[in-house]
Amino acid sequence: MPEAGQTNVDPPAGGSGIRFNPQHFKTTPGIIKIVEVCIGLLCLILASPAYFSGTGFFLFAVVISFLSTIVWIFVYLLSIREALPQIPVQWVLTELINTCILTILYAIGTLVQLIVWLSHGARWYGFGANIAGGVFGIFNTLVYAAGAYLLFVEYRQP
Repeated sequence: MPEAGQTNVDPPAGGSGIRFNPQHFKTTPGIIKIVEVCIGLLCLILASPAYFSGTGFFLFAVVISFLSTIVWIFVYLLSIREALPQIPVQWVLTELINTCILTILYAIGTLVQLIVWLSHGARWYGFGANIAGGVFGIFNTLVYAAGAYLLFVEYRQP
């Protein structure tokens, strides 16, 4: 089994091209991606619809993060990194930058969500669900930060 910081699990041997590789999701980085998507979906459910513009920004951050993470899941699930060796992309650095940006976006969105709903008080319909969405946003910010840390460790390895 790969180390905790290792995001690349070798695809099945034989040939080249796109291959189905579910083994990545048995590693810590793969599990983190699944957790990010699950908590993101929960945030979407709890904070929808957006009654205030702050919730609109929170949902924007959640949707952008959700879609970006889905793309990375497919990159690993279909072994696209290994299928395109001729493309000069530093995959780990690209994912690290993406994850850092998403972590910051999630943190700002979560703060805005909690500030907006706490300032309007419990008299609004959906107060509890939106606060819960913000709390899960805090959890997902921490999960994205953990993913960014693991990517940083992998990037710094020789």
